[in-house]
Amino acid sequence: MLRVLPLAIGTTSSFWVVLALSVFPSVSNGQTVESDVEEVKAREIAFAKTMADRDLDAFLTFVSPEAIFFAGNQPLRGRDAVAQAWGPFFQAPTPPFSWHPDVVEVLESGQLALSSGPVLGPTGEQVGRFNSIWRKDADGQWRVVFDKGS
Repeated sequence: MLRVLPLAIGTTSSFWVVLALSVFPSVSNGQTVESDVEEVKAREIAFAKTMADRDLDAFLTFVSPEAIFFAGNQPLRGRDAVAQAWGPFFQAPTPPFSWHPDVVEVLESGQLALSSGPVLGPTGEQVGRFNSIWRKDADGQWRVVFDKGS
């Protein structure tokens, strides 16, 4: 985003101000990348807590209506398909797995983020790794748009 400020200083100085503002754009939502990282990390932790709490309805609030989750290499397209595939994971009294982020990165635009981390089995052993792409939706909430484990 290029921002031009009316300046009452010389043309050379104005050039450098305009150049600096175009080379170092601000995050569009007024937040810093660091605060967005913390927000996405908190959302990922809350998302994982829905599994521990056995709350499929809460889980689905973190999933974009147009999300694509993968079951192996098979895409599950849309929140309804995710609900159908993930529903059985919520039926037992104890969760079959858990996860937590150890990597969170946000684009400078503040619109897309990556979270990744270990997936742990019921006894705490690492059984895989998750990778999720989050998008900040029009309502200001971060929701998962892509999810794939390994």
